[in-house]
Amino acid sequence: MKSWLRKGMLAAAIALPALSGAALAQSDEGCSNATLKGDYAFAVTAYTPPGLPDGPPQVVVGIETLDGKGKFTQRDYRGDSLRTIGQTDFSTGETGTYAVNSDCTGSAVINQNVPGTPPPHGWIKIVLVISGGGRSTHGVVSKFIPPGFTTPQPTQTRFDSWKVGSEQDN
Repeated sequence: MKSWLRKGMLAAAIALPALSGAALAQSDEGCSNATLKGDYAFAVTAYTPPGLPDGPPQVVVGIETLDGKGKFTQRDYRGDSLRTIGQTDFSTGETGTYAVNSDCTGSAVINQNVPGTPPPHGWIKIVLVISGGGRSTHGVVSKFIPPGFTTPQPTQTRFDSWKVGSEQDN
C-alpha cells in the first residue's frame, strides 16, 4: 500500500474518534429555551398549492425577538414586487411560543391573529434545529392551519434564522 494512502487512512482513523468526541461534547452541553434569546433575522421560502391562503410560492424576511423563556414576537415582510397582497411595510407583531429540547431540536407555534379576520385564527407549527450554540436555527413547517380554516392545509415551507449582533458578527 502506498505510504500516502496509509498516512491518509491513519489520519482519518485518528480524526473520526476525535470528531465524534467533539460532537458528544457539544451535545453534553445541551440546549434549552434560554439558548434562544434576543433578536434573530430570518428568511422563509414557502410553497403552498394554488387556491389556499399564501399560495403558491412566496418568500418572506423578518425579525423575531425570543425571550429565552419560550415566547417570541415577530414582524415580517412577504416578497411581493407586484403588490398583489398590498403589504407596504413589515407586518405588525405576530406572537408565538417555542420549546427547545436538550439535544438542540425544538418546535415553535406562530399564532396568526390577522386583524380584521374572523375566527378561527390560524397557526403554524414549526420543527427546528439549533446550530452554533444558538447563533442560528433551521426549520420546516410541520402543520399549517391558515386563518379561517379548521384543518391543516398542505405546504412545503422552510426557514433559516441568524442571531442579530452576535459575537460572530464582530
